Amino acid sequence: MHIHPMWDELPDINKQLSECILLIKEKTTIENKAIQDTIFQLLDSGGKLLRPAYFLLFSKLGDIKKQNHQQLIAAAASTEVLHLATLIHDDIIDDSVTRRGFETVQSQYGKDVAVYAGDLLLSVYFDLLADATESTEAIKLNALSMKRLLLGELEQKANTYNIDITFRQYLRSVKGKTAQLFELSCFEGAYWGKTSAEVIKKSSQIGHHIGIAFQMLDDILDYSQSSNILAKPVLEDVKQGVYSLPLILALQENKQAFIPLLSKKTEMTPADIDQVVSLIEHYQGLKKAHEIAAYYTKKALEIISQLPDCPEKEILYQLTQTLLNRNF
Repeated sequence: MHIHPMWDELPDINKQLSECILLIKEKTTIENKAIQDTIFQLLDSGGKLLRPAYFLLFSKLGDIKKQNHQQLIAAAASTEVLHLATLIHDDIIDDSVTRRGFETVQSQYGKDVAVYAGDLLLSVYFDLLADATESTEAIKLNALSMKRLLLGELEQKANTYNIDITFRQYLRSVKGKTAQLFELSCFEGAYWGKTSAEVIKKSSQIGHHIGIAFQMLDDILDYSQSSNILAKPVLEDVKQGVYSLPLILALQENKQAFIPLLSKKTEMTPADIDQVVSLIEHYQGLKKAHEIAAYYTKKALEIISQLPDCPEKEILYQLTQTLLNRNF
């Protein structure tokens, strides 16, 4: 099992993340080896495991004596399982060939197998929640988070090829499809960790801002890094009509300059995309997007600084600062 090296200096978190992965593999061991192996491959493909890691870090702000270790691991694992399910389903919708440098499930085995793999993970998600809690309120919260996540994806879908898309519409999508799961992970870590009501409230706010900044930075990197660094097809979203923050901000400056290129839709050539990138840079789409992402990063860090003093607070601060200023 390979846990991302970013956790090497945090042996306790590294160990608990390993427990999460082992539990997920246990829950997804089935007779259909094609589906099982693809899920195992995704688990071992070098993902950062950010959502369960944030869950575990926030849990350490609470009273360890009151915590149930196995419940914590099950709940933390559930956040990664839900994330993986959304990745598989996203790859089906986007017809993606690679994910984290590996061939996607739908590319290897077809969309039917990929749908079943994603659905299996969703069933495992609720199985893990059942292991973690008997609270119907906790189940309702997770169901609501799933709904918000889906609504965020639908918001993005509704704005496909929409050159009039607004920042507000983009933000509404991001709050659902990305920020919601970060918010849930941080909130539940504090909740299952038996922290105070004040810390639980702040954890939710922190996760919300982290998720927004994280997605914005992802969007920025799509325009500023190569596919070799990011291990995913760069700028494929533009051809698919998914217009993210740098492009949206540049469109607001001069929509007419982009129309001849974007109107080609899936017929856009690499040269067309290069021209789009040049126009985005010219109209300062990347610079403005960085400024907005920095605003949400600052908000997250400000609230982290208000948490009770402990080693985990400093870890959360450094992790978030590093994560939201990354180039990969």
